[in-house]
Amino acid sequence: MEQGHHSGMWVPSEPPTWGRLLLPHLDPWSVLPVLGLLAAAAYLVGVLRLRRDGVGWPWWRTAAFVAGAVSLFAVTGTWLNGYSMVLFSVHMAQHMVLSLITPLLLLVGAPVTLALRVLPRGRGAAGAPRALLLEALHSRAAWAVTSPLFTIPLFVASLYGVYFTPLFDALMGNPLGHQFMLAHFTVTGLLFFGPIVAADPWPRTIGHPGRMLELFLPVPFHAFFGVAIMMSGSLVVDTFAAPPAGWGVDPLTDQGIAGGIVWSFGELPTVLVLAVVFFSWARSEDREGRALDRTADRTDDAALQAYNARLRAMADRQG
Repeated sequence: MEQGHHSGMWVPSEPPTWGRLLLPHLDPWSVLPVLGLLAAAAYLVGVLRLRRDGVGWPWWRTAAFVAGAVSLFAVTGTWLNGYSMVLFSVHMAQHMVLSLITPLLLLVGAPVTLALRVLPRGRGAAGAPRALLLEALHSRAAWAVTSPLFTIPLFVASLYGVYFTPLFDALMGNPLGHQFMLAHFTVTGLLFFGPIVAADPWPRTIGHPGRMLELFLPVPFHAFFGVAIMMSGSLVVDTFAAPPAGWGVDPLTDQGIAGGIVWSFGELPTVLVLAVVFFSWARSEDREGRALDRTADRTDDAALQAYNARLRAMADRQG
């Protein structure tokens, strides 16, 4: 495919089609897709090592993590990334995947749990990676960046603070700034959804009602941002003001499509996460009920017998 030059980055010279969007393409500064592929490879090596040791690992967690890595590559290691430099709608689809879809899939894969099971224990150099991971999970810094007082404002700021300020145009103006912004979207999603999905040990733990509350708090901000983009009568950012003339793209119409993508994209991830939290809640209640039943069997229901004895004693005194 022929390519042109835009703000130091290569972009396609032909209008987008589905076939062109998903053609693999890596720029010299393409960091995220390479990291995604390396993470998927490391994950699969960990799963194979567990199986070699006779330890099972849920297939659906492996599938989720690999799908997350694939989604990361699909929007950063293909020509979609090039088109995202000139079309607001393509950029916003990329943003939504990186901040909502990719983090969810990676988190459902429980990579931290896998790492803690695979990495060797003990002192010395062999056990250092696992010890460092545990230390990081229990650090004050990790607790701070996973607090809703940090994650929710960060999630909202990744919309309003990026697009409604000169920051977006500045970041889009050079390759490093663009890569930083894409990484920011991904990390923001991981930090926000991590405590809610709670598939891994996390620096802080919250109950299921709290997880649902955290999930829904940013929803109105997300929806309003999409509506504001759709309803705007002028261009919100300058980067997409002049798409290639031969493509027949009206930048204001394309901006309206971008706003519609934001508005509609928030629904599916919210429903998926809600389902994950709900089923996790149901399983925990079921496990707690079975644990209580086992305790009652072991003690021959001693607590109930003691309660009945107190009632009989009270009745005898009153009689």
